[in-house]
Amino acid sequence: MTRTRAYRDGVLEAEDFPAELLSDYLRDVNVTVWMDLCAPAEDDLAMAADELGLHALAIEDAVSEHQRAKLDHYDTHCFLTAYGVKLDEESGILAAAEIDAFVTERALVTVRKSERFDIDAVLARWDSATELGKSGVGYLLHGLLDYIVDGYFSAVQSLDDQIEALEDMVFDDTVDHKEMQRRSLYLRKSLTKLRRVVLPMREVVNSLMRRDLGVVDDVMGPYFQDVYDHVLRATEWTESLRDLVTTVRETQLTIQGNRLNVIMKKLTGWAAIIAVPTAITGFYGQNVPYPGFSQWSGFITSTVAILLIAGALYALFKRRDWL
Repeated sequence: MTRTRAYRDGVLEAEDFPAELLSDYLRDVNVTVWMDLCAPAEDDLAMAADELGLHALAIEDAVSEHQRAKLDHYDTHCFLTAYGVKLDEESGILAAAEIDAFVTERALVTVRKSERFDIDAVLARWDSATELGKSGVGYLLHGLLDYIVDGYFSAVQSLDDQIEALEDMVFDDTVDHKEMQRRSLYLRKSLTKLRRVVLPMREVVNSLMRRDLGVVDDVMGPYFQDVYDHVLRATEWTESLRDLVTTVRETQLTIQGNRLNVIMKKLTGWAAIIAVPTAITGFYGQNVPYPGFSQWSGFITSTVAILLIAGALYALFKRRDWL
């Protein structure tokens, strides 16, 4: 599915026109166009390449999947790869959707691998900031990057809340340790994945702000600087959360080890106390004559010995906090 827009002097003039008319609109120097390709076929990309003169290597990267977030420079255009993210709060699993963009002087072509990247939300950003439309491609590119980076913030905020919930569960006596371990693992994997897509965006946005590229004008400069600051904050936040979830996991393991030691200490103490009556009754159960054999005095002696020794051991262990 192909979607298109044409802006004349920053005002939306046409929408959803055939992609074949792209070059016709571009003949007017006052027009900026946008085209979106979702899961395009090779013919669609070939048509875009012919209309805009796109480099073969950029087309190849647009077809390939799992590219690193980057910005490549060619003679007539730039090629950008970025990722939108969405966190499943129920499971703690982060999903990333790749989006590529060809950036020319007066055209922006976005290429999505699937519908998972919500392009309608990007259009809403553009429509809510029409006063910036005269900045052309810079205005369109800012709306796209601003939406992507805001997604990073939403994801990292949700991850922060979930890690705080884990911290509260660490000292809970009734916590499900298996579920907590699973949750910790998923959150750490999500943070690692988020870091992998956020970290390269610093270089991408910083490169776009270079004056020699001509993508960002004086009007859009502060807006791109704001996006760059948000990327830095998201990166730092992600790094700190990765350390925090590791600390939570280590604390949980330490607490489990301490609880196990306490349990083993108590079991050992009770085993020592139980060993006393076992030993004494075993001794008196021998089928040989001994003092008090077959007499009440022997029974009383063994019973008193059991109570005294077991009581002494209990008092000793209790005083040392072994029970």
